[in-house]
Amino acid sequence: MNYNLTHTQPEYIVQQLTLTRPDDWHLHLRDGALMQSVVQDTARQFARAIVMPNLKSPIIATAQALAYRARILAALPVGARFEPLMTLYLTDNTTAQEIQRARQSGVIHAVKLYPAGATTNSDAGVTDMRKAYPALEEMQRYGMPLLVHGEVTDPKVDVFDREAVFIEQVMSPLLADMPQLRVVFEHITTQDAVQFVTSAPNHIAATITAHHLLYNRNAMFSGGMRPHYYCLPVLKREGHRKALGKAASSGNPKFFLGTDSAPHEQHTKESACGCAGIYTAHAAIELYAEAFEQLNALDKLEGFASFYGADYYRLPRNTDQITLRKESWQVPDSLAFGEHRLVPLRAGEKMNWKMGG
Repeated sequence: MNYNLTHTQPEYIVQQLTLTRPDDWHLHLRDGALMQSVVQDTARQFARAIVMPNLKSPIIATAQALAYRARILAALPVGARFEPLMTLYLTDNTTAQEIQRARQSGVIHAVKLYPAGATTNSDAGVTDMRKAYPALEEMQRYGMPLLVHGEVTDPKVDVFDREAVFIEQVMSPLLADMPQLRVVFEHITTQDAVQFVTSAPNHIAATITAHHLLYNRNAMFSGGMRPHYYCLPVLKREGHRKALGKAASSGNPKFFLGTDSAPHEQHTKESACGCAGIYTAHAAIELYAEAFEQLNALDKLEGFASFYGADYYRLPRNTDQITLRKESWQVPDSLAFGEHRLVPLRAGEKMNWKMGG
């Protein structure tokens, strides 16, 4: 990482950062015209991204993942150098044979666990972990990571406690049964998850989003209901946000970048039952730079964004670079999303960092 500094009393202010090109280890692209509207935002900043399989018809088979990958590549802007890293959607009926096919494909890098009903397009998710054990045992054998949306779906459990309860009721028993299973605890939101991952063996890792680093749950209620700050897992208390920041900036390679950027049509967010998801791909690395600057840890950003995820997935680190400048710019009020519009995080507001062209 390289810096350009401006000297002021009593300290130096970073004006420019040069980073190894980062990767996004948790991304939603949707499909069709919607995907074509957003994929360039990710490709502009990131070299690779783990693409989530929760389409309306979920990606449950290797052949579907290969076809989806082809559609993503076809939608990229001319000259873009971006590699989609595909995943399968784990169901009660996923077989060991399908895991073998996925591994042999060379382009499927993980399998995603959604507890049934946990989030957007998760109705086909796992209803009983025991039913998924044949597939999980095969993944453990080959070292294929399981990507976990870590929330229980029991309506009796408070929405703010569902991650902590998941650790107790699902994650700990699963790892007791399969101690060598490689797991990424995705978009963690609590101090409980930070402590769990930190104390777990080295093959247990976690991704952290920019919005969970920057905001606590007050953002959803500032001046009224703010649907564009609603995501799952939901934003938590300030103490949890601080714990995430400490983990992200610690230099611990178990924690790395995953935006969980999730585009939705504006009318489906601003409705009586709004969709969960925050779109951050338009300014992802700039948002992370802001978060790390607030933590006085810009020197830790490159490892978190560019190195640790690649190392965990056993992929080579990128060799090209990007540059971030300390420059004010305004986020558009909305962006094209197929025939609709989407409202990105910080719509109509100022950003303090800008990635160079």
